[in-house]
Amino acid sequence: MTLEVRAISKYVGISPQKVRRVINLVRGKRPEEALALLRFMPQAAAKPVAKTIASAIANAEENFGLAREDLIIARITADQAPMRRWRRFGARGRFKPIVRRASHITVVLTEKESA
Repeated sequence: MTLEVRAISKYVGISPQKVRRVINLVRGKRPEEALALLRFMPQAAAKPVAKTIASAIANAEENFGLAREDLIIARITADQAPMRRWRRFGARGRFKPIVRRASHITVVLTEKESA
């Protein structure tokens, strides 16, 4: 059985659809390589994703004594958090609903198999 190390960022104020555009590029990579890639991405979601990956690396090193060179991103997901709803008033006595979406980012690291 392989050891899984995880980190979760909850209630990130970016919609899951926008976060998934970023995490699809780093899935399956080494965490150091993923952080280097995220550092130069223009998307706003790159910063919280990088922060979550860095937290997972720190968890692996501090809690489990794993070396960061041996880690690989096994799973990374962006799930929907509760939506904030409110209304903006429009013409003719109507109102326009506004939905602010948030997401939960989960990163799972494992040790890569040595040959």
